[in-house]
Amino acid sequence: MSESEARRPFEDPSLPTEEQIDDLLDRMTLEEKAGQLVGMPLGDFDRGRDVEEAKELIDEHKLGSVAPFGWGGAFYWTPEECAEVARELQEYARQESRLGIPLLFNADAVHGHAYVKGATTFPNGLGMAATWDTDLTERAGQVTGSELRATGIHQNYGPTCDVGRDPRWGRAHETYGESPYLVKELVGAEVTGLQGEYGTIGDDSVIATAKHFPAYGEPRRGEDAAPVEVSNSTLRRVFLPSFEAAIEADVGSVMPCYNSIDGEPVHGSRRFLTELLREELGFDGHVVSDWGGVDHLQEDHKVTPDSKASSRLTRNAGLDVISVGMGRHAEHTVELVEEGELSEAQIEESVRRVLRAKFDLGLFEGETADPETAESTLRDDDHVETSRESIRKSLTLLQNDGDVLPLDDPEEIFVGGPNADDLIAQIGGWSVMDEEEVPGKTIREGLETVTDAEISYERGAGIAEYDDVEAAAEKAAEADVAVVAVGEDWYIHEFGPQQDAGHPTGEFPTRTELELPDPQLELVQAIQETGTPTVGVLVTGRPLATPWMAEHLDALLMAYFPGSEGGEVLAEALLGEVEPAGRLPMSIPKSAGHLPSYFNYLRHPRPIGDDEHTDSYDPLFEFGHGLGYAEIETTDLALSESTIGPAESVEVDVTVENTGDRTSSEVVQLYVTDEWSTTVTPIRELKGFERVELDAGETVTVTLELTADELGVTGPEPPHHVEEGAFQLRVDEHEAELSVESSY
Repeated sequence: MSESEARRPFEDPSLPTEEQIDDLLDRMTLEEKAGQLVGMPLGDFDRGRDVEEAKELIDEHKLGSVAPFGWGGAFYWTPEECAEVARELQEYARQESRLGIPLLFNADAVHGHAYVKGATTFPNGLGMAATWDTDLTERAGQVTGSELRATGIHQNYGPTCDVGRDPRWGRAHETYGESPYLVKELVGAEVTGLQGEYGTIGDDSVIATAKHFPAYGEPRRGEDAAPVEVSNSTLRRVFLPSFEAAIEADVGSVMPCYNSIDGEPVHGSRRFLTELLREELGFDGHVVSDWGGVDHLQEDHKVTPDSKASSRLTRNAGLDVISVGMGRHAEHTVELVEEGELSEAQIEESVRRVLRAKFDLGLFEGETADPETAESTLRDDDHVETSRESIRKSLTLLQNDGDVLPLDDPEEIFVGGPNADDLIAQIGGWSVMDEEEVPGKTIREGLETVTDAEISYERGAGIAEYDDVEAAAEKAAEADVAVVAVGEDWYIHEFGPQQDAGHPTGEFPTRTELELPDPQLELVQAIQETGTPTVGVLVTGRPLATPWMAEHLDALLMAYFPGSEGGEVLAEALLGEVEPAGRLPMSIPKSAGHLPSYFNYLRHPRPIGDDEHTDSYDPLFEFGHGLGYAEIETTDLALSESTIGPAESVEVDVTVENTGDRTSSEVVQLYVTDEWSTTVTPIRELKGFERVELDAGETVTVTLELTADELGVTGPEPPHHVEEGAFQLRVDEHEAELSVESSY
């Protein structure tokens, strides 16, 4: 029997994976190796043409990965169409290529598999962060992973590990907020949900991608992909912990950020991609470029003269896969090896990592998507209920003067504003943009569903244009209560491509405006002036400066971009059927002029005094703020120990009581202040949290564990270390002091 008729060693699953990879690498040509390190998008809307072009790239350049479903891709396909395309291309690669190496399919599913018709969508990142719930975040990851895998996807370009430090930034809505601690806890949970515990990827899970390494969330001017100018100590204290959490959870892939740091574009930086990521942090998966990140090196950063030089620079830096490099970058890789600019051993090291991912996913064993089960998997009842729970726990009640909420059996409710009846704006960016293709209800439809009250509606204003403010005010004046939904609409990156969302790029939302544009503000003012109790709902990707609304409206609720189920869940919350239970993961500033406005700012002198006008942190609403529908009291803050050693921990107990007459919830938040240290430290840092649900009259004791390592100092150089000293611990207004000693 010839070898071609027998099972080759790399096809034998009984062998150790590394032996399979060794055998396959020995058989591969240089062109086949180069192809495994380059991917292609399906960027057209002609499905047939997309597939044929992909087959040509597989034939001519041996490309090994495909990014079919996402911005720039075919995101109006049904689940069945997705699975059919994935299966067709996978079978082609397995049957028609010389060695039958399977393809790796990847997608941007940053709040559910939202670029596919009928998928379960979740609140965008900032909304999920408002849940302060790691278990729920993990379950949302599981849902997303299973829906991705059902449509043939093997790798998700998420979670977003960026710490969002500037609300002007157009990607703030993708982040888990401004606290390194909150972000790292939620990132670790999402990685586990997507991949499975300890990276054990099963048939209904996918490879997670930690992005955008190592620092993307505080670009200059808030401009997307602008340089992030941070000190090494800030890099390590603020931006790296979330990536360390992802690596600890065995994340399979890492994606670099577009921007430069300290003059080095990260896509071309060996310092960041090899020395920091691999050698120091111990990451052993594969590194995949962000969309056009490699070509940015010659086109925008201007650190290389052409795309071939960019290929060389990024390969030497430690990048493994150029995600949409097409045939051009595959050819560059071959030429660079043949010319001695790259070694074949170096290429093989990257190929080994890619092949290992494919073996771990079971792709060599004939795994393929099943169109018959794809649709039933997407929007499974349990998946939708997980989404609804996420929305309930994300909705953040900012103020509730006179307890106008929950609404007390009104006979007529007026609803208006640009986001009251706009499902696409409600879902937000990184998702389908055609309302006909999206299940779910708008806020207006949600109110019509959950109450027998008469619902009157008048949009009154668009996002940035006038409509009929007077007509809206007239209808509001006749109602018992008015609900006005304002904010932002669909966008990605630098607030685009808005021409597809209904208005040109450059109009609100933009990074230069955090206040509502005049049409929206005048609408809110006109409705409030009628004397009808008015509830403001902010449907927005980021914190907006709304001081007038905070001063004049009866209630104000932050809905974020809640997703397709958001309209009905929000209506239930307004009527009191459920409680809005979110807490702010990002401070809401009073104006753009108050930026930066994050709670964990570094200590500094005040040479001309210290009064109310020099407060470094003076937001409209603080990080961690959020109200419920019942009165919650915290008492009896107690520590299990008053002194601990550098390798020990302390238990922090606090009593939480629901003194109200309905079930409610609280997020216990533990903040720590280092009294003194050898390095300047933040004025306070979040170091623990737990969400707790309480029945009316119920009292519970919440115990948070605080390790000495969490109290350690991060300087400009590693290692992070624990120092002797005193620490002030605070939960609400309750305080306690803890000492750390070198010997105990």
